[in-house]
Amino acid sequence: MTREGKRRWICPKVSEGRLLNARRIVAYILLAIFTLVPYMKVGGKPMILLDLATRRFTFFGVTFLPTDTVLLALLLVTVFVSIFLITSLFGRVWCGWACPQTVYMEFVFRPIERLLTGKPGATKKNWLVSSGFGRLLKPVVFLLVAMYLAHTFLAYFVGVEQLAVWVRRSPFEHPGSFLVMLAVTGLMLFDFGYFREQTCIVACPYGRFQSVLLDRDSVIVAYDSKRGEPRGKRRASPRKSATRDVALPVLAISGVGTGEQAASTPEVGDCVDCKLCVTTCPTGIDIRNGLQMECINCAQCIDACDAVMTKLDRPTGLIRYSSQRALEEGTRRVVRPRTLIYSLLIVLLISLFGYALSTRSTATVIVVRGRGAPFSQMPDGEITNRMSIKITNRTAVTTNYALRIEGISGALIRHEESLEAGPESSINVPITIAAPFNAFERGRVEGALIVEDDTGRYRRRVRLLLMGPGSLANNPTMSVPALSPEGDAPDEPAQSQGEPR
Repeated sequence: MTREGKRRWICPKVSEGRLLNARRIVAYILLAIFTLVPYMKVGGKPMILLDLATRRFTFFGVTFLPTDTVLLALLLVTVFVSIFLITSLFGRVWCGWACPQTVYMEFVFRPIERLLTGKPGATKKNWLVSSGFGRLLKPVVFLLVAMYLAHTFLAYFVGVEQLAVWVRRSPFEHPGSFLVMLAVTGLMLFDFGYFREQTCIVACPYGRFQSVLLDRDSVIVAYDSKRGEPRGKRRASPRKSATRDVALPVLAISGVGTGEQAASTPEVGDCVDCKLCVTTCPTGIDIRNGLQMECINCAQCIDACDAVMTKLDRPTGLIRYSSQRALEEGTRRVVRPRTLIYSLLIVLLISLFGYALSTRSTATVIVVRGRGAPFSQMPDGEITNRMSIKITNRTAVTTNYALRIEGISGALIRHEESLEAGPESSINVPITIAAPFNAFERGRVEGALIVEDDTGRYRRRVRLLLMGPGSLANNPTMSVPALSPEGDAPDEPAQSQGEPR
């Protein structure tokens, strides 16, 4: 911000160099990956699809359903611990090299802006800049690019097939989805056209986590103050020697208050205070002030400083990738307690995730007692219990399921709806379990509900408790225990017999 409290617009100068060339290659590869991933499929499924509407999340051909709580938790914790490890080792390398905010801002929007409105400090101008037509064209081009990015972003959440339907249909036929597309396009345009580096400085919390994620051995963009200070310019030596520059003479005042003066030539560091490291920074900081929250490790200041050092025939690396310990002591520790703990945690979490994924069943069954009276007695003396069974098919094919009773002589299962579940979908079917009157002892009988699929690969045994006459005789207000499927989510408690149906 300026001294008046207004926003200081940053127009960084491009500093060509080896690191910028490397970042360009990485950025172009990432741009292709960001665009192509929604169209790529693994095992007939999208590589990545975060379907929030149906709460299904697909990663590399594996679909996680809402009931996969443990798997999703392990996956998220593994991702977070991996971020901790990468940050402790390499600092904010993600921010400067791979973050979509940086990639799109520095290698898509800002190059377009420089082409249409000119480079900062450039004397040569193309006809778009000199004619002023570029400034008129800039909002249009930014809007088109924002629309493209918005559609690419939405493809990760709705799928390319559904997105194609949205694009081809009239907005009046799907106003809700059209407003979503419009809102995302507006946010993209706001972010990359106006908010820009403020996203990294103000909105993104990653920079604020540096104080706990980094240590003295983490890689950062660092200024070597021992070599660079005190800052100042040197003049060329009249004789060519190993040292081509000499310090400019300055007056040193000795004996303050006495008026005595003497000429001296103090040592001057390699930093000539050209401020190119500041003008090239996309967040507008001075890296010479030390590690700062706003630094995204983009290495533009490194390329700028190396270019100046090369022109002055001085060693490069005044600003470089280093660590605080390396600057102070000359060594850096890679293996340390923090990295060891993170690595062990990642190995443990990946092992647990792999085990949970490999042992995940092909279906999930939840049986819930029906609402109303816990049982009904038919005219022929038969006792019926109403229940509801929810079956979640985790496979990629349509599956039929069959039910049967074990442990209760003469018990039957009746259901009017089909027990066919589509690929990765759930069915909720009401069922009625009937048992003869003499099967009950003290108003209850225990058995098991067996659920099997038509392939024979899935078999589930659910503990079953049927209620009958006499179960509430001693205590009419007693709550009837719910079914308790082994390993499944807890069921809803059944209501007492005295409650209205």
